Amino acid sequence: MTMTLEDRRGYNISGALPADGDVFEHILNLHLSWQCGVEADLQKLIAEAPRFTMAHVLEAYLGLCSRDVARVQRARSAVARAGELPANHRESLHVGAIRAALDDDFATFQSCLQGLLVQYPRDLLALQVTHAIDYLTGDIEAMQAHIAAVLPNWSVAVPGFHAVLAMQAFSLVEAAHYEEARDRGLHALSLMPRDARALHALVHVCEMKGDPFGGHRLMLERQIFWADSVAATHCWWHWALFHLAEGAVTDALNIYDKRLRQQQSIELADLIDSSALLWRLTLLDVDTGSRWNELANAWVSHIDDGYCTFNDMHAMVAFVGAEDWRSAARLETGLLRGRMHGTRYGETTRLIGLPVCHAILAFGKGHYARATEFLSTVPTTARRMGGSHAQRDLLYLTLMEAIRRLRRPAGRVAA
Repeated sequence: MTMTLEDRRGYNISGALPADGDVFEHILNLHLSWQCGVEADLQKLIAEAPRFTMAHVLEAYLGLCSRDVARVQRARSAVARAGELPANHRESLHVGAIRAALDDDFATFQSCLQGLLVQYPRDLLALQVTHAIDYLTGDIEAMQAHIAAVLPNWSVAVPGFHAVLAMQAFSLVEAAHYEEARDRGLHALSLMPRDARALHALVHVCEMKGDPFGGHRLMLERQIFWADSVAATHCWWHWALFHLAEGAVTDALNIYDKRLRQQQSIELADLIDSSALLWRLTLLDVDTGSRWNELANAWVSHIDDGYCTFNDMHAMVAFVGAEDWRSAARLETGLLRGRMHGTRYGETTRLIGLPVCHAILAFGKGHYARATEFLSTVPTTARRMGGSHAQRDLLYLTLMEAIRRLRRPAGRVAA
């Protein structure tokens, strides 16, 4: 027998027993804190409580908010199951939002999410998804506005407040309000020390303020809390950037070998971080040996994804780094096709993906004037591919190095 009960923020949930609600709350907290075990625990909960509507909704969102098109497509079966179950108004809005997103109806998707947050401002999952989509689309103003709009309904007395503070901290970093971001991030960690998302926001503060010493200290002091999180590889990437800022090239390469590529991960987030770090090393004329070949091979299966411009850029970086011109040409052909689609991906391909990938190709072939020309067209639109300022700095660094190489020959840095 199932019943309707309330979650810890006072909103009704359908198809669950009280014990199921407790398990869901634990899983949601893991997800919001970027801790491991979410998917395994969620599958176990769904098996034990198959009519728990929000469990299926969360499963769908886990796929939908990914840059991996295969994971996104798996969200279809999850939302189909959710749509067959009893649902209250809030849950129905979630189901409608997911269906709209999967149909590439971005306007309806945003409308459903906004409706959720207006009517249910303590819906943590709605806020998490809204925040994730703002990040994936590079909408910094919306990221700030959505958090600010719900904050009056939150306090330390409301379970999950640490996650709201962590989201706010990151939105403040992206808006260049670094001291406020630091304050919110530290507050979040005081409530939940294992909140890897809050730690990540503080790492961004150090990165954007040019404080590698502070970054080193933060990573060391908090390592026990992030080293086994789902963001561990990304945190190691940030640590490598702090090493590069101090000229410690060998340390950065060691992180690449031992933390980013030792397991030769094929997860897109890991591939992105690996491309971004190895490209930065290449821009410094560091001899990276055969590392590009392994990474480019890992990217090959994503050439035809036709889904995410941010992915395309990092895939092209890997192909150019490996001088795999055949794969680079395949990706370029796909981009030429993709720009014709009347989708958001088609739009970002036209505005950003093609000129950026053409610039990277030109740079790799030594055509620095052409690379500079292409990169000069994207600064005002680059954020629409998503990611953070720190991640998109790859474009600025490439532009600066192209200009430098136009002026004088490049030397090689010993690792």
